Amino acid sequence: MGQIGREYLEMPVVKKIAAAREIAWVNPGLVPWEEALSRLGIGGEDIDDAQERLKRFAPFILKCFPETKDRGGIIESDLAVIPSMKEYLNHLCKGAVSGSLLLKKDSHLAVAGSVKARGGIYEVLKHTEELAVSAGLLTQQDDYSKLASDACREFFSQYTIQVGSTGNLGLSIGIASAAVGYRVVVHMSADAKQWKKDMLKSHGVTVVEYASDYSEAVKNGRRESDADPKSYFVDDENSRNLFMGYAVAARRLRGQMEELGIAADARHPLFVYIPCGVGGAPGGIAFGLKELWGDHVHVFFVEPTQAPCMVLGMATGLHSGICVQDVGLTGQTHADGLAVGRPSGFVGKVMEPLLSGEFTVDDWRLYEYMRALLRTEDIFIEPSACAAFEGPLKLLQSEETRKYLEERGLMGRLGEASHIVWATGGSLVPEDERKAYENTILKP
Repeated sequence: MGQIGREYLEMPVVKKIAAAREIAWVNPGLVPWEEALSRLGIGGEDIDDAQERLKRFAPFILKCFPETKDRGGIIESDLAVIPSMKEYLNHLCKGAVSGSLLLKKDSHLAVAGSVKARGGIYEVLKHTEELAVSAGLLTQQDDYSKLASDACREFFSQYTIQVGSTGNLGLSIGIASAAVGYRVVVHMSADAKQWKKDMLKSHGVTVVEYASDYSEAVKNGRRESDADPKSYFVDDENSRNLFMGYAVAARRLRGQMEELGIAADARHPLFVYIPCGVGGAPGGIAFGLKELWGDHVHVFFVEPTQAPCMVLGMATGLHSGICVQDVGLTGQTHADGLAVGRPSGFVGKVMEPLLSGEFTVDDWRLYEYMRALLRTEDIFIEPSACAAFEGPLKLLQSEETRKYLEERGLMGRLGEASHIVWATGGSLVPEDERKAYENTILKP
């Protein structure tokens, strides 16, 4: 254990976290949206800027990744109603989910097959635009498909992109950077899956492997990048660019909800559950959701019981000043994309006035949810993405979240509510890995 003050270790919620118990935690720092916005120093104009940049790059994305043709070079996922999965959850806990249950299929995003295709690819593109404009290769009025030319690729080949990753962010950064022409180095922690390393290498990416955890991979990657003036480090722990790339998702979700006839307002509360590792992706998405729907959307993160870094940082108020090993946890989990010991301090502080709360989940449940979704809806997502199903299942089952609902007058409106489970990865998982997942049975 680290040198954390006894007053933190004696907090009731920290004692539960340290015992690796499944918890429901309601954020005491949550304030009305307008008050939160006045504190943050970021706003809708930042999301607008990111959205417009992604539109400018759509011709380039379309040229490099033909699989984006159906959306004109925009990397986006479907929003699916999953009534049979709702029946399964209600069978587990009678009446657990009222209203609609939907799946946001970022597990099936083009190019990288995970939510990281949002922030990761966006940050690479933003850096690319800055370099190209500075060098006189591009203006914002140009057709950005010109960046796929041999001359542009030769220009970008003198630069390096580096990132530390447990897997999915590395895939998105590696694949996108290689498409531009950069030299790419991905620093991967011990829990990263071998198939993800192999896929990166097939794109010409240099993979540096570490026997230690995610934080060590990030630290070493940052140090190596800082030593090279032509290297750019994508910092998952502190990046505002990543954050805004994720935030754009909410703008697109609104259109999809309108197409399905789903409202989010005072009569129709919206609940969103997102798996959380270091915090960048769920944090950016949460900010985007709140910017659109304010107090009508209630966002909960879900983390593994052995790696609940974000809830630990937020509950203590220490943010990146505490890690799960400080309270005796291992940080090791079958949810490889969530195997993070220390949270993003940047994201935690932004979430302080925005996040409704958190749930933690035991690893054995991830495989049960995964098999159930495959059986009931014929949709495969990876185990770490299945953590989000703990949210709607436990919303009414815990004293803390029931009190949250009662205090906000939501109990009588749950029949009109929508629950969105954010699936964060899975479509690129090789068939043999899928079968191994399907056959994995863990003891409670």
